[in-house]
Amino acid sequence: MRKPSMLVLPLVVAVGLGVGGWQWMQMEARRLPPGVAQANGRIEVERWDIATKLAGRVAEIRVKEGDTVARGAVVAQMDVADLKAQKAAAQANVARAAQGIVKARTDVASAEANLALAEVQMHRSADLLDKAVSPQSTLDQRKAQRDVAAATVEAAKAAVADAEAAKLAAEAQVALVQANLDDMTLAAPVAGRVEYRLVDPGAVLGAGGKVATLLDLTDVTMTVFLPTRLVGRVKLGSAARIVLDAAPDWVIPASVSFVAAEAQFTPKAVETADERDKLMYRVKVRVDPALLEVWRDYVKSGLTGNAYVLTEPDIAWPARLEVKLPKRDEAVK
Repeated sequence: MRKPSMLVLPLVVAVGLGVGGWQWMQMEARRLPPGVAQANGRIEVERWDIATKLAGRVAEIRVKEGDTVARGAVVAQMDVADLKAQKAAAQANVARAAQGIVKARTDVASAEANLALAEVQMHRSADLLDKAVSPQSTLDQRKAQRDVAAATVEAAKAAVADAEAAKLAAEAQVALVQANLDDMTLAAPVAGRVEYRLVDPGAVLGAGGKVATLLDLTDVTMTVFLPTRLVGRVKLGSAARIVLDAAPDWVIPASVSFVAAEAQFTPKAVETADERDKLMYRVKVRVDPALLEVWRDYVKSGLTGNAYVLTEPDIAWPARLEVKLPKRDEAVK
């Protein structure tokens, strides 16, 4: 009865040592070398609000949630009936001002003709006075008529300038209404994916009312927090890696795009390896936009994971953090 028990004990010990050795090897494989910092965070995608500049009624919405839109694509159209009426009135004012310019210029020509006639009559009266044929009073009367005609010319020229200014003001009003008309067509400021469609056609919005939210799939970052003792070694453009909890076998290349200028207390949602590090610096690592062009359909905001940042120059990445992305066909499967 003793022999079996004596055989089982060494077997148990061997198994335990084997399991312990395997766990130790796994821990060693996951241990980061000096010069590589790790912190957890979430994927963040830059959001753009598509909103109306002017108050109005939503006439049409051309997108659904999840749609991918190109930059400049029309997302929604606001009702423009009132603005079209305003534009027609402004264009009529332009035409009226143009006619006013024509009339004012005609008045200038008429006034200049009257001035020329008054000049001739004044000179004739002066000749007759020299010949003692006409009295001085007649010459004085002709001079007064000449002065009135000259003043009339100046007034007519001022009327032309006023008519031209009125035309410019009317044209500016047309341009303003046209700009408002253009603003009532809500276009995507960047290429991206529609995250939320916030209203339906027929909704009345105030100025600044949001119609939809767009995710910029070319601007994807992960925000992490690093302690003071490490962040001083991180420079903008430093190489980084992102490993998502949802895809632990993928290693996504990235680079440091932002380092906060001021420290802050550790956010509650962030777990740090050293609880003594209370003051942390916010750091953003950004995924290469060229890579996102290929994998844009898989970009999702809020995914959790870990970011790894080089804190020492000339440090090689450990093997498990070498870039590893599946082939396109494998990802689709």
